[in-house]
Amino acid sequence: MSYADIILPVPLDGCFTYTIPEEMQGRVGEGMRVVVPFGRNKQYVGIVARLHDEKPQGYQVKPLAEVLDAQPILLPGQLKFWQWIADYYMSPIGEVYKAALPAGLKAEEGYKPRTETFIRLTPNYRNEPTLHVALNMLARAPKQQEAFIAYLSLSRWDTIDGDTCREPVLEITREELLNVSESSLTIINQLVKRGFLETYEVEVGRLNQGGEAHPDRIKPLSKAQQDAYNQILFSFLKKQVTLLQGVTSSGKTEIYIHLIQKELDEHRQVLFLMPEIALTIQMMQRLQRVFGKRLGIYHSKYSDAERVEIWQKQLSKNPYDVILGARSAVFLPFQRLGLVIVDEEHETSYKQQDPMPRYHARSAAIMLGAKTLLGTATPSLESYYNAKTGKYGLVTLTERYQGIELPEIQVVDTRDLQSRKMMSGPFSPVLLSHVRKALQQSEQAILFQNRRGWAPMIECKQCGWVPRCEHCDVSLTFHRSMNQLTCHYCGMTYQVPTVCPACGSKELQGRGYGTEKIEDHIREIFPEARVARMDLDTTRTRNAYERLITDFSAVRTNLLIGTQMISKGLDFDKVSVVGILDADRMLNQPDFRAYEHAFMMMAQVSGRAGRKGHRGQVFLQTKSPDLPLISQVVHNDYEGFARTQLEERQIFHYPPYYRLIYVYLKHTKDEVVNTAGIELGTRLRQWFGGRVLGPDKPSVSRVKTLSIRKLVLKLEMGIDMPKVRQYLALAQQQMLQDKRYASLQVYYDVDPL
Repeated sequence: MSYADIILPVPLDGCFTYTIPEEMQGRVGEGMRVVVPFGRNKQYVGIVARLHDEKPQGYQVKPLAEVLDAQPILLPGQLKFWQWIADYYMSPIGEVYKAALPAGLKAEEGYKPRTETFIRLTPNYRNEPTLHVALNMLARAPKQQEAFIAYLSLSRWDTIDGDTCREPVLEITREELLNVSESSLTIINQLVKRGFLETYEVEVGRLNQGGEAHPDRIKPLSKAQQDAYNQILFSFLKKQVTLLQGVTSSGKTEIYIHLIQKELDEHRQVLFLMPEIALTIQMMQRLQRVFGKRLGIYHSKYSDAERVEIWQKQLSKNPYDVILGARSAVFLPFQRLGLVIVDEEHETSYKQQDPMPRYHARSAAIMLGAKTLLGTATPSLESYYNAKTGKYGLVTLTERYQGIELPEIQVVDTRDLQSRKMMSGPFSPVLLSHVRKALQQSEQAILFQNRRGWAPMIECKQCGWVPRCEHCDVSLTFHRSMNQLTCHYCGMTYQVPTVCPACGSKELQGRGYGTEKIEDHIREIFPEARVARMDLDTTRTRNAYERLITDFSAVRTNLLIGTQMISKGLDFDKVSVVGILDADRMLNQPDFRAYEHAFMMMAQVSGRAGRKGHRGQVFLQTKSPDLPLISQVVHNDYEGFARTQLEERQIFHYPPYYRLIYVYLKHTKDEVVNTAGIELGTRLRQWFGGRVLGPDKPSVSRVKTLSIRKLVLKLEMGIDMPKVRQYLALAQQQMLQDKRYASLQVYYDVDPL
């Protein structure tokens, strides 16, 4: 008897074993999809992980129900990669399966090829004499005749000479005929019904076909870029991973393009990862100009059907040579992957948060086995430490392309200005003055506020009441454009109250500034400005991203307001002024990484200024101008920043010197999750001692009606991680045997950000 271990899309550990019926022998292979029964009356599409002849003991093994594929949809290395993600990030492999595959490949009939309706002459009318007959027969139906003649013209049947039967020179879609002939679908259907025309379906791809590749369009590198390129190649001779630290606007992208072309010349594939969909649009245009149809795009804003087609193309004999994508692109099949580029490697967007698996795409990319280049102006402290200690190679690029100076950063003390009543809302006079000057000189400006909505909260002026989410332990954000209050954790929306339910006062006011409120104020101050806003509310679709970026690149808009999206490597030629409106909000977060994230965000958004033409100006507004971190941002002193932060991390046992695992517990009842947290902490201390901290309430301690507790494990490097995972699993298993915790949720965040 033959057996197959199957990965199922369920949140359970391990694989499930099924028998292979005799009629399926020889048709089942590892990496193929099969339909299997599960439970009493459910069926799932699973992936074959292993074939063997080891009969399971202790239960009756069910047979496979159906084989869906003739060839595997996973390559052998992908199954190993899935298992690594499941093990390292402590996630059931079924959750990895759900994250990795497009939805259309996880259902029995989830994907349908896209077809288009074409139209052609029926066989009876494919020569000159019969065409004349047809035209005469249609004389009494002039609209049908016009449509028929339009078809003959489009397909070039009207140019035939003689009575030889042949196929038309051009294939015509029904949509094209409708547009050109200005006919209705009813008229076309009448021609089909009368036997003059017939329709047929053709499968067409959803993928962008691009154009021909043009390696001749690759720009020559400057001396500094060429030196960096050579150093990267030399580093790859010794190291699997190399960090390219290049200041903003130093031309890292051109180096990437040269490296990609080298891989293609040697018949290898490249994966180019970017942290945000917004960035892929600009990069796509640059890469398509050179690599044409050899480039494929893969991210979550593409439809599921498009992602299925890209997956299938990567398994075909003619796959894309270059894939540009967001973090999920690490799961695509690559037949000959030679290089992975992780651009803006410091970005937190590379870390998956919810749902499981909570993987980091940078770490996952390194495990794909190809040479990996990490590129950024502001490396994550983990990557910088690895490079400085010799684990990774390190190449630095300190010159901006074409000698453009780094922007001048001016610190604005908003506490002092507020005390002198000189602030205009969230704007300092010097910032407004330079924005006005930029607009008058046909230049562009960017205003950075890392909070969306109109106001972070509304408050009763009389008693201080603040509306809060019914399901989460957070205040509600006011979105004036939709006239509603929204919870940014669970997505629930509420009507805006007209009176305070606590005291009856009608004096309700917004507190703080979100991007929506900033936009309204700016429109009042600069009515002549062409203003755009880039945040989660304005970029929910792929087209919205493209429109905003294209309009700003083409200077159809000249003042861009946005959240952290605008800090992520976007390249705009005419930006001369950048305003960081509230640096303090980034600095005052209850997180050991707060200063790291703040430095990177401020340095990156500052880099948007003065990229071409002349030196840009940045105005950094803060109530804490004397903080050493502010000085480090002003002087672009990454090394000084990294040195001070690494010293603190070592003292307090944080990454990169220690590894962190957060253990989260969730339950509908706060008293249950509190007790469970204490018990689990006690169990873990038996094995890990003082490495366990907590349980504590996180800053947001209730989300979607579930109360939360968090335990922190600080583990020294070199500790036996398989043993750690084993102890954690055992402690969880022992906990869940208690009936009190039957509905308790326990999950892990390994290497949290």
